[in-house]
Amino acid sequence: MKKRSLLFALLLSLFVYSETNACTNFLVTKGASKAGSTMISYAADSHLLYGELYFWPAADYATGSMLDVYEWDTGKFLGKIKQVAHTYSVVGNINEFQLSIGETTFGGRSDLRDRSGIIDYGSLIYITLQRAKTAKEAIKVMTELVAEYGYYSSGESFSIADPNEVWILEMIGKGQGNTGATWVARRIPDGYISGHANQSRIRTFPLDDSDNCLYEKDIIKLARDKGYFKGKDKNFSFTDAYAPLDYGALRFCEARVWSGFRKVNNTMDKYEDYAIGDNPENVMPLWIKPDRKLDAQDVMDMMRDHYEGTPLDMTKDKGAGAFQNPYRWRPLTWKVDDVQYCNERAVSTQQTGFVFVAESRSWLPDPIGGILWFGLDDASSTVFTPMYCGMLEIPKSFSVGNGSLMEFNNSGFWIFNQVSNYAYTRYNLIQPEILKAQQELENKFMAYLPAVDQAAATLYKKDPMLARQFITEYSVNQAELTVARWHKLYAHLFTKYMDGNVKKVDPTQRDPKIVQPGYGDAHYRLIINQKGEHFRMKKLKGETGESH
Repeated sequence: MKKRSLLFALLLSLFVYSETNACTNFLVTKGASKAGSTMISYAADSHLLYGELYFWPAADYATGSMLDVYEWDTGKFLGKIKQVAHTYSVVGNINEFQLSIGETTFGGRSDLRDRSGIIDYGSLIYITLQRAKTAKEAIKVMTELVAEYGYYSSGESFSIADPNEVWILEMIGKGQGNTGATWVARRIPDGYISGHANQSRIRTFPLDDSDNCLYEKDIIKLARDKGYFKGKDKNFSFTDAYAPLDYGALRFCEARVWSGFRKVNNTMDKYEDYAIGDNPENVMPLWIKPDRKLDAQDVMDMMRDHYEGTPLDMTKDKGAGAFQNPYRWRPLTWKVDDVQYCNERAVSTQQTGFVFVAESRSWLPDPIGGILWFGLDDASSTVFTPMYCGMLEIPKSFSVGNGSLMEFNNSGFWIFNQVSNYAYTRYNLIQPEILKAQQELENKFMAYLPAVDQAAATLYKKDPMLARQFITEYSVNQAELTVARWHKLYAHLFTKYMDGNVKKVDPTQRDPKIVQPGYGDAHYRLIINQKGEHFRMKKLKGETGESH
């Protein structure tokens, strides 16, 4: 593509992180899913991220073509790499062969970052999606790219799935002047699920099982040379060597994985002390077997978690205010009297740019089998809309270049933010209305999907291109209808809840009935406990009438 460098320039600011790295992935194998699909989820969280759906059409390149690489976080030009003869089409984080990739940054040993490297983690994902067909091939492409051109970023965990296998790959640089990266990849056993959230999670691993575990040849030697590890090779732990746990890694990162796991496995409470940072020795496993088989909606629910029902439940402490708001405005940590405290960092968070559940289904032709359930803004209040991986174009409301973080317009990103940010003002009243609209749309998508799949598969047998045109039209229409529905939802919510009132329409009356729900008894009791008699209404001497 001649305009490839321009497209990169449009995307440069998408993955800028502040304060703490903040993304969440869950991984689901075929044997753990109801339908026999594989799934990975990803919340791209950043206070400076403008949410969009990326798109690269398949393309052919002349021999000797080069590709410009820019750091995803800053836009810094890192260098050029050799372009391949043919690239595959990519919709968001899934390609036309149902290969999907997500990530979370764990940072790790800061002295291992190589500022002379050319490949950063964001470029690594999207370049690989254009070059690989399977999860194992993706691991090969990713590790060969950094070996040849150097790895620029800090430590990363990658979720990688194709229609049959799900892998987690963890990677970190080798230090300034040492080209390449050290890494380990593990296949999630069939019937199990995994997760990662900005903390390395691969500890010990088999050294002689290439079907299920791959690793860089110097992974243990580098740790020994750097003084990170002493002991027998069989006891080597990637996490302990390259990203040792601290309190924040547990409370802000591992806790998210634990809470997601807890939704689908009733034995996870035994790791509660680990998740809240009290017992780092009670290590949570890399993967667990869910109590039931999961579908895409289950994974969406995991991405909407605010620690409900746990000791970290964000709706229960005073920070939730009078309206049970499970969000805390940053900074994540704060000090009072020189003592440092923290807010919780949940899976579902206000600074999400986009979120997805990528589902790969082996029984359908590749362009039809891959579904990117895609949403903009906060997972809790978004609508996961089906984007087929074989689409030939993407919805304008979701597309790259349609607005920016400081350019308000009618794009999907801004519409979803209007609704969610309004809900934050009176969460316990407004959020249930959002959930109702969300469920109506997502239930419709789920109900329609088998019929759309069947129609597309039938067309594909006759004319693959006609089938891709069909799924393109379907996906684009659903996205645009969803954004239009959210426009109407915002208008409804704003008029109904304006000025702290709740308006109830009586069709027999000109004006609506005004209800003033106030702040609730629990919050009023907090005020009384703090201020005592300060706000108590009293009668003046000789006063007999009702108070104003």
